[in-house]
Amino acid sequence: MIPRRPLLLITAVVLALHALVLGGTAPHWTSTPAEDPLRFSTRTIALPAAVAVAAPAPSAPPADAAPRPAPRKKPRPTPAPAAPPSGDTPAASTLFPAPLPEAELPPSPEPAPDDATALASAAPAPPPAVAASTPAESAPAEQGIAITPPGVAEGAASTQAPAVRIPAPARLGFDVAGQSKGFQYSARAELLWQHDGQQYQARQEISVLFLGARTQTSVGEITARGLQPRRFGDRSRSEQAAHFDFAQGRVTFSANTPSAAIVPGAQDRLSVFLQLGALLAAGPQRFPVGTRISLPTVSARAADTWTFTVEDEETLDLPAGALRTVQLQRLPRRDYDQKAQVWLAPELDYLPARIRITQANGDFAELNLRNHTPP
Repeated sequence: MIPRRPLLLITAVVLALHALVLGGTAPHWTSTPAEDPLRFSTRTIALPAAVAVAAPAPSAPPADAAPRPAPRKKPRPTPAPAAPPSGDTPAASTLFPAPLPEAELPPSPEPAPDDATALASAAPAPPPAVAASTPAESAPAEQGIAITPPGVAEGAASTQAPAVRIPAPARLGFDVAGQSKGFQYSARAELLWQHDGQQYQARQEISVLFLGARTQTSVGEITARGLQPRRFGDRSRSEQAAHFDFAQGRVTFSANTPSAAIVPGAQDRLSVFLQLGALLAAGPQRFPVGTRISLPTVSARAADTWTFTVEDEETLDLPAGALRTVQLQRLPRRDYDQKAQVWLAPELDYLPARIRITQANGDFAELNLRNHTPP
């Protein structure tokens, strides 16, 4: 049996040890040095330190997030249409209102036929060399319309402004027969001719199966010299146009080909046939067989001089019936030029009754009058 005194001593020692071990939980036993480490270990200081270290982190996400909306592409703005060249908008009249401004067309990827006449638009295009004509070829004659009697040298041609008589407005329908690249075709065409004595408008359209349609237009004024074009349009897959500025003596082209000089009396590929009829209608006796008529003639890409020779009278058997006509013929001056023939009918105020265009490669288009009615 253990004596009571040692047992009490052992008990006191054990209690003292327990008090020392558990002394940290008793506030009245803690000393000042022990409090400082204890306050640091409670993380009241550690947590703010962690926030301070992580402070730069919020700035990084914006740098990463900034490029994220980059794939969103802004819609591309639609370009505004180009303004039309000055001077090509005709003034309004009682018959023809002022047309709307039109956007300039870009150059066609395929060269349009430089010598394509208005009433044979279904004929194939000539070689590309036509579009790249030299300045000498593009500049029309300075004297405008020149009339050379038979047997007279070219330099002695009369350059006085000839009298004209404008034919009455009419609508002409044509049957068309032709050949393109060995393919024989037939179609129908229409020429609408209108004027009010001061301004005129002509529109010719021909549509050929498998070859598509082509429309040519000419608008301008009627002067003492006859027709004075203001704008010539030639549309197939897209439109190309020539804009006449007689005040400046220049013609410009939407095809971006070089501008050319023009003089009073210059015509386009459509108005030239109507101008020829107006010349003959004013005085047929002034144009005997062999007379040569030279006119500066403008296509949608270049300017040139066309010379027609008056041929014999001929009675044609047409779908519209038998008609007495006078033939004028334009012979090619260069290897790639077209041959153009037009038969003008005195009974129709010398409007065309037949037109035949022959290309250098043998392709042709022939238009024969089917009917003649008021517009």
